[in-house]
Amino acid sequence: MKKLEDYVRTIPDFPEPGIMFRDVTTVIQDADGLQLAIDSMQAFLKDVDFDVIVGAESRGFIFGMPIAYNLHKPFVLVRKKGKLPCETISREYSLEYGTATIEMHKDSIKPGQKVVLVDDLIATGGTMKVAAEMVEELGGEVVKMVFLMELAGLKGREALSKYDISSALIYEGK
Repeated sequence: MKKLEDYVRTIPDFPEPGIMFRDVTTVIQDADGLQLAIDSMQAFLKDVDFDVIVGAESRGFIFGMPIAYNLHKPFVLVRKKGKLPCETISREYSLEYGTATIEMHKDSIKPGQKVVLVDDLIATGGTMKVAAEMVEELGGEVVKMVFLMELAGLKGREALSKYDISSALIYEGK
């Protein structure tokens, strides 16, 4: 039986020299790999009391939706600026080269709800940090963050140190 890491394709020197790119597409395009990824991430929620799952565009949708479905929980979208049709809250954050803005519907999280954030990858932690801030602004409590992969060398866990984080795979480099 293959392990989760066996489904991840590593591409050296992409997008620049010295980077080992961890490609999630090889996980999700294999039925066994996808099932193992979802099951591995969902297992981190076995003893977690929560009300809603929040996923960041776009790979957070891929992994968060089946977990929400399996656990019969609602799913909330965090999207790029301008993609949500109703009243939103937003946060801008820094990228390696510039900034980005993400948004959530103002009515997507109710005060007191316990929230799990899901994404494919924790790198610097920037996206999840601002997603968590928006959840908290709406009165929710982030009780867990779940990732398929973690690039430990980029220190995202440190940026999110106040949260309970689990990653199915941890790579030491960048």
